Amino acid sequence: MYIFLDLDISKGSTFHTRGKQDKMVPLQKRDQFDNLEKHTQWGIEFVEKYTKFVKERSEIETNYAKQIRNLSKKYQPKKNSREEEESKYTFCRAFLTTLNELNDYAGQHEVIAENLTSQIIAELSRYLQEIKTERKSHFHDGRKAQQHIESSWKQLESCKRKFERDCKEADRAQQYFEKMDADINVTKADVEKARQQAQMRHQMAADSKGEYSSYLQKFNQEQNDHYYTIIPNIFQKLQDMEERRIERIGLCMKTFADVDRQVLPIVGKCLDGMTKAAESIEPKTDSKQVVESYKSGFEPPGDVEFEDYGQAMKRTASETSLSNSREGKEKPAGKSKGKLWPFIKNKNKGSGPEDFSHLPPEQRRKKLQGKIDELSKDIQKEMDQRDALTKMKDVYVKNPQMGDPASVDPRLSEIGQNIEKLQFEMQKFEGWLAEVEERMPSKSDTHRRSGIYETQNNTTVSTNCAQDRESPDGSYTEEQNSETQVKATPIPNTTSTTPEFDDEFDDEETLPTIGTCKALYPFEGHNEGTISVAEGELLYVIEEDKGDGWTRVRRNEDEEGYVPTSYVEVFLETNAKGAMTYI
Repeated sequence: MYIFLDLDISKGSTFHTRGKQDKMVPLQKRDQFDNLEKHTQWGIEFVEKYTKFVKERSEIETNYAKQIRNLSKKYQPKKNSREEEESKYTFCRAFLTTLNELNDYAGQHEVIAENLTSQIIAELSRYLQEIKTERKSHFHDGRKAQQHIESSWKQLESCKRKFERDCKEADRAQQYFEKMDADINVTKADVEKARQQAQMRHQMAADSKGEYSSYLQKFNQEQNDHYYTIIPNIFQKLQDMEERRIERIGLCMKTFADVDRQVLPIVGKCLDGMTKAAESIEPKTDSKQVVESYKSGFEPPGDVEFEDYGQAMKRTASETSLSNSREGKEKPAGKSKGKLWPFIKNKNKGSGPEDFSHLPPEQRRKKLQGKIDELSKDIQKEMDQRDALTKMKDVYVKNPQMGDPASVDPRLSEIGQNIEKLQFEMQKFEGWLAEVEERMPSKSDTHRRSGIYETQNNTTVSTNCAQDRESPDGSYTEEQNSETQVKATPIPNTTSTTPEFDDEFDDEETLPTIGTCKALYPFEGHNEGTISVAEGELLYVIEEDKGDGWTRVRRNEDEEGYVPTSYVEVFLETNAKGAMTYI
């Protein structure tokens, strides 16, 4: 505890005589007013310094929270197809969860800044104004009391000097009277006048003595009140003020720590959320998702048969494959020759046909199913709106004052038309889906395996991969090579094209049969050089697939042409020269 009062004042009169002059002096003050003023001012400056410290900490928390939020926003997924595709993987969802938790984490730092501002900065700013006002008032009272006691002391000194002066004048007047009275040459009138003057001076000295004595008693009382009542009270108020200031600083320091402690549970939950998101990552599930995303539904080709060139075969070199026959024949300048499927790349960089026929069967099935689900939701939404409007119309019919029932009819008619359009669209997509599911290979077929084969054997075209083969609905895509260009002939009622073949069957001798095949899917064969087949039809194989994705078949002596290798199941004779299948 601060002890601001240190006095040594004896009881009774505060004056004593020194020597023979009877000169009175006051005891020295020990109130330390100046030191107290400096100390309390330093205490206020300390409060201001601590307030500034908390304010800067609050600004740091605000800026940190802002930077964390900007970081979280920067890495949030954008609304595009690529980001939507990534959201199905567990590690992408975990990262998104981490960003959201980080955003909440930034929010807690904003809470810290807000609490520091409201609970400490605002309180200390208000308290500073109060303590400054209180301090000013206390020191004003102290200075006023000090000025009053000093003024009383000066007045006492004035009374004392007057009393001293009157006493001296009375002594001189008495001495003059005695001198005049002893002088025989002085008239009686002069002696009487001198006696009266001496009496007057003695009376004045007596009055001054009484005045001085009275004021001395008054001053002693005021001095006693000043040093034992007024000043101690002022110092006690200053001491209480100082103790409250120190206590307030201590509470603010505790609040400073509590503000951080209050958000720790929520910060812990944010960190737990990040940990839980990281633990939810499933590598096997993500890898299976990749398989499902890129599974084509195509069947893998059969085994490559051994070519026994030791046996005599009556096949000319120009008849071995479509590509060889084209190279051996002279074509007119400018006639197009094509690079056959599956080496044809997709030039359609847009969204593709409406029925997704440019996609492999499995991917097409997924897209169609997704479109059907989307249309179902739209139909349900429209039906809900229709039901709501119907109920509203019924209410209007029962209560005409609430509205006109006829005002709802245009909207009901519009919703009905929308539902019909959506149902027609859904029937169209359901038909395409049924067609795809009907054409997709059966899982029990021992000659055909799941399209996951392609994701496990993702090799280049030069190693005979089948991942660019057409879908079973007969859609093809094509591109120009460095020498020739394939022309696409539009096919009515379809969304895809097939490569056009040159007339390569004129003036060629009949090729020998090297095996048989069974059509797995129907093929229309509109383009020149192709042949139409029906599903389940048996044909003769006269030229195997040489890597271009086409097999040359014969129905009878007059009908032969090319069909996609993936559309047929080939059974080659083991002793046939050049017998092979394309993988």
